[in-house]
Amino acid sequence: MRNDRNLVRIFFIAIFLSGCAAPVGTISISPEPPNASATRTPFLLANDTPAPTSDTPPSATTESDTLTPTGTIIPSRQVTLEAVGDIMLARTVGDQVQAPGPQTIFAGVQPVFDSADVLVGNLECAITDSGERQPKSYTFAAPLETAQALALAGFDVLSLANNHAMDYGSQGLFNTRDNLGQYGIASVGAGANAAGAHAPVILERNGLQLAFLAYVDVPVEKDGFDARTWIASASQPGVAWAELDQITTDVGAARLQSDIVIVQLHSGYEVGNYIPTISPNQRAEAHAAIDAGAALVLGSHPHILQSIEQYHVGLIAYSLGNFVMDDYQGIANATIILRVVLTRAGVQSYDWVPVLIENGLPRLATEGEAPAIGTLIAPMNP
Repeated sequence: MRNDRNLVRIFFIAIFLSGCAAPVGTISISPEPPNASATRTPFLLANDTPAPTSDTPPSATTESDTLTPTGTIIPSRQVTLEAVGDIMLARTVGDQVQAPGPQTIFAGVQPVFDSADVLVGNLECAITDSGERQPKSYTFAAPLETAQALALAGFDVLSLANNHAMDYGSQGLFNTRDNLGQYGIASVGAGANAAGAHAPVILERNGLQLAFLAYVDVPVEKDGFDARTWIASASQPGVAWAELDQITTDVGAARLQSDIVIVQLHSGYEVGNYIPTISPNQRAEAHAAIDAGAALVLGSHPHILQSIEQYHVGLIAYSLGNFVMDDYQGIANATIILRVVLTRAGVQSYDWVPVLIENGLPRLATEGEAPAIGTLIAPMNP
C-alpha cells in the first residue's frame, strides 16, 4: 500500500513538473466552480468525538457556546484553528493590494477563512516603507496596505520567525509589528530582544487558552547570507532560533499559562527541485516541541507541501507550502488550508481544504484538482 501511494505521488509530481503541465498556478482547470468542501478525509486523534467529514465542515459540528436558564454563557472549549503557509505580500502581490485593493488578496479563500475561530500563518516579508535593505539576494518589503488585507482575511497570529522578517533591518521589523498590531493581529517569534522573541502570544477562544510560539532554523543562503545574524539577544532585536533546549524550555513555560501550545516552525530544506524531504533538524525540532507539551507544530519554509505526522499525542504539519507567493511554478503553487479542531485534550481531529495559487493569490481548488494536491501531503503513519 505504501509503494502504491508513493507511485501515485510521483505520478502527480511528474504532472506538475512536466512541460505539458498547465501554466503557472493552474492544474487542468475544471469549468466547475471551486468547492469549499473538497477536503481529504479527516483523521481522529482523540477518542471523544467523531471527526467532521467533507459533507459536514468543522463549523457545523463544533459545539457552540450555550446559554444557561440564567443567561450565563458556557463556552464550548473547542476551537477550530485554520493555518496556512508562507504569505509574501511584496512584488506583484503588493501591486494587487494597491489595485484593485486589499480585499482581493484572500477573496478566493475567504469563505473557508470565515469558518475559523483562529487563523494563523507565516508572514514571509516585512510590511514597511522604511528601514535599510539587507545584503541578501531576496528582500521583500510589502506596502502598508497589506496589513489591512491580512486583517480583512481575519488573521489572528502571524509568525515573524523566518528569514525575511528583518529584510529591512530592525526598523523594518518594528514597522511590521506595529502595522499588524494596529489591526489587532499578533506577531510571534521576533522582538526587540530575546525575551520578546521567545514570549508566547496567548489568545482565548471559546474558553480555551491558546499559546503560540515561533522559531526559525534555515541553512545559509546561496549568496552567503546567514539568518543566524538575526538571532535576538538580550540587547539586540531579532528572531527566535530553533535551539532544542530553548524550545523545550519555552513550550514548558507556555504550557503553564495555557491549555494548548501551538509552535510555528520555519525550518527545512528550500530545494529547487521541490523534493519533499524533511530535514533532520526540522524533524528533531518538531519532535522536541511535542515532547515538551505542544499539541501542534505548523511548518513553513520549504515552499512546497510536506507530510503530516501524528507524533505521540501531537500533530506535525512539516510544511504548509506557499500560500500567497508569486514567481513560483508547478507544485509550489499547490497548497492547503489546514483545519484543526482543538480541545483541552489537544488535537481532536484535522482535515484540509485544497488550494491553488494563481497570479500569486490563493483560490479554492475544484473537485478535479483536489486529488493531486492531496497526494503531496499524504499523512505519515503514527
